[in-house]
Formats: sequence, C-alpha cells, structure tokens
Amino acid sequence: MTEKQEWQHVYMILKLSEMGAYRRIAKISTEFLAEKLGISQQTASRYLIELERKGWIKRNITPDGSLIKIDELGIRELLKLYSNLKVVIETAYPPSVTLEGVIFTGLGEGAYYISKEKYRKQITDKLGFEPYQGTLNLKLSSDYDIKTRMELEAYPAIEVEGFKSTDRSFGLVKCYPAIIGNKVKGALIIATRSHYDVSVLEIIAPIYLRKHLNLKDGHKVKVEVFTSPSNSVDKSNL
Repeated sequence: MTEKQEWQHVYMILKLSEMGAYRRIAKISTEFLAEKLGISQQTASRYLIELERKGWIKRNITPDGSLIKIDELGIRELLKLYSNLKVVIETAYPPSVTLEGVIFTGLGEGAYYISKEKYRKQITDKLGFEPYQGTLNLKLSSDYDIKTRMELEAYPAIEVEGFKSTDRSFGLVKCYPAIIGNKVKGALIIATRSHYDVSVLEIIAPIYLRKHLNLKDGHKVKVEVFTSPSNSVDKSNL
C-alpha cells in the first residue's frame, strides 16, 4: 500500500469519527458519505470495504445504510494522528527539517573519529545501528540551508559523550536521527571539535552511502533531520 492510500484511509476514519462513529455505532449511507467527502459513491464504498478488511472499522450493512463503528485499530490510527499533530502544533521547534547539500570528499576526519571504539559503542547503543567507518560529507550552498543548520544547535539531540585517551581528549558529539535521500536511515553528527564550519554536514549510516545510493562528488542529496528521537518517523521499510 502506498503512503497516499494510507493517508486516504486515515482521512476516511477521521471523517467517520466526525459523523459519530468514534466509540459508538453510527448509521452512514455510502451516498451521504460520498457527498460529504466530494467523491463518487463507488469510491466511498471501496474505502469502507478496505477499512473493514484492515480491521479499522466494523460494519453491518442494512437497507437504510451501513452501521459503522471505528474499531480499536482505527482508534489507534486516530490517536497516532492526534499525537503527530500535537507535536507539530505545540512543540517550539519543528519535528524535522530537510537540508540539501553537495557531496565532496572530506579530510578523513569522520572515519578517524568513528573508528574509536568508545564513540562506536555509544552510537550503536543510542542510535540503534553500528556506523560504517566514515562519513558522507555535504556542503550546504543556500542561505536557507545554512541558517536551518545553525538553528539545529538549539534543538534536542542525542549526545555521544567525549572521552580521554592516553595522548588526547575527544569531545562531545551531538547526533540527530536522519533519513538520507529518502531511502536510508542514519544520523547527522555535529562534533564540538571539528575542522568544518556550519556549512558542512557529516552524515553517518550503517552502510557505505556512496555505494548504496550510487553517489559521487558533486551530486546533490537531501537529508531529513529529526529534531529529537521521539519525533523520528518509523520508516522501517526503507
């Protein structure tokens, strides 16, 4: 099922709830539903059949119309929608931001830091994946992207603590869950000690992104960055 179809179903149960089918039985004809939604009666009927098959509603067809009640799975979807809207409306910062940059070959600094076991273990434990030994480096070109990247500093992050070795100390690293190219889950990392300024993104992932996404220097890539772990969308199918 496509994301568009999923949203059509969520919109349908939202409308059914407005017609009284939330936690009680409502009598709703397909003709009335079609008129209410501005769609054909055939389409309205198909949506109801699909919702019933998914277990989102219970329906009993009568000569006067369908007796419909949103079932537990449908209620769960409505509560999920409510929760997402609450985050968008009430949170002082956006749930996610999208940045675009141009790939370039870095200094190898990312690979050096990621190779450190104390960093790797924390990243694996806190982000849920073992990072590929290296980073994908993106150069932000627009004022909008650079400004948005700067704003990230004020948003909640997953913190990977610094540590000391025998010859030097390693600083704190802030991590933001991310989706790279709308295909791969990873994270944006911001090291407190870095040779790069705010115009550069350093991205980590459990795989070699250049090979997996067929990327080369000069290619543009979009990265959706989530402002806190609780806001990161479950895209387990990616």
